[in-house]
Amino acid sequence: MIEHGSTPSGHWLRGRRTRITLWIAALEGLLVLLHVIQWWEVLVLAVIAGALWWFAGRSSKSHVFRQATWIFFASQLFVLCVPVALALVKALAIGIVAILAIVGLVLLFTRHS
Repeated sequence: MIEHGSTPSGHWLRGRRTRITLWIAALEGLLVLLHVIQWWEVLVLAVIAGALWWFAGRSSKSHVFRQATWIFFASQLFVLCVPVALALVKALAIGIVAILAIVGLVLLFTRHS
């Protein structure tokens, strides 16, 4: 049953928006990991998507446009998690290497022959 004010296209998008959002985020996240897209470009896209959804998509009479802007915004938020997670993992790796280096130096200088 199609909701009042909805179109078949809008209804189709609504039913599949989570799946579409995750696929877009996965593909775009891969592009971020391969350095095809930079982190700041992801941030700019997320701000644009958020502004578009907030100012135009939420109150649009077009069901398709509402769903499309929601998908665009949600996918950009997910993609924004990729550079953040990458930075956290990188910082963790650097921290582990630093700890291992300190432990190695301590063992080297405290070892009695």
